[in-house]
Amino acid sequence: QVQLVESGGGLVQAGGSLRLSCAASGRTFSGYLIGWFRQAPGKEREFVAGERRSDGSSYYADSVKGRFTISRENAKNTVYLQMTSLKPEDTAIYYCAATTYYDTTSTSPSTYGYWGQGTQVTVSS
Repeated sequence: QVQLVESGGGLVQAGGSLRLSCAASGRTFSGYLIGWFRQAPGKEREFVAGERRSDGSSYYADSVKGRFTISRENAKNTVYLQMTSLKPEDTAIYYCAATTYYDTTSTSPSTYGYWGQGTQVTVSS
């Protein structure tokens, strides 16, 4: 089992940047794939970014493509979400989640069995 803790959220002006961290417990972190999701008030949780194992690539929601980057540092049991050119519509609680799937391109929250508590990102206009 893995436990996830997000950090790095905060208040930023439009056009600014933030880097979110997802720290995982457990010695088998490399066995999990991590995805980032977000949920704005009154909206459903939506996929933001995910990792692929087969070729080491990543995949993104169209709304963040070219602005957000997911990366991993296994030595620190941490996955990051670098967010640039932030927009007010990026305001949400951001969650990282882990799946034991060997590889996936799923954007469904149901693919991920482990979730962090979330970190708030607020982008002001």
